[in-house]
Amino acid sequence: MSITVNLYYTGKDGNAKKFVKEMIESGTVAAIRAEDGNEKYDYFFSVEDPETVLLIDQWRDQEAIDVHHASPMMKTLAELRDKYDLHMHVERFKPISMETKDEKFLRK
Repeated sequence: MSITVNLYYTGKDGNAKKFVKEMIESGTVAAIRAEDGNEKYDYFFSVEDPETVLLIDQWRDQEAIDVHHASPMMKTLAELRDKYDLHMHVERFKPISMETKDEKFLRK
């Protein structure tokens, strides 16, 4: 079962956006997306908080996350977080069946 991790990166002076730009331009995002078990790796910018960026990071299972965390890309990520002085808030989710009462609220 997939695991989704939401990571909120918050900084100052546009540093969260600079971080994302460097992650993409350096090829780090493409490398992470190519890792076995990665199902989603997408950044989103907050309308209400321009200093925060949300990363939605989805993996096949905990083993795939563990392999990712042991990869050399984690050093790159840590260096860039330090470079841009970003702080993080993390949430983890496992998908639920869409066969719930919530279905009536979805527009397809």
